[in-house]
Amino acid sequence: MVLITVRLPQEATLEQAVRRLGLSEDEVDTGYGLVPLDPDEGLYALRVTEAAGHRVAPDGGGPFSDPPIEPFGPPR
Repeated sequence: MVLITVRLPQEATLEQAVRRLGLSEDEVDTGYGLVPLDPDEGLYALRVTEAAGHRVAPDGGGPFSDPPIEPFGPPR
């Protein structure tokens, strides 16, 4: 999975994003959901398959890698 940024109408839902971008549910991480980055500007993040990211991300909107974030060093 990769991250993309998309512009959608304010207060868009995941279902609206999937339909508007022409994605299938298998191509979207529904657990991650549609994350508002700047709701006033209608900018959202969406986690999708790499193939879908290349197909639907506009110029400059991804796809971006999504590496796991883990603590550095032994636990204290």
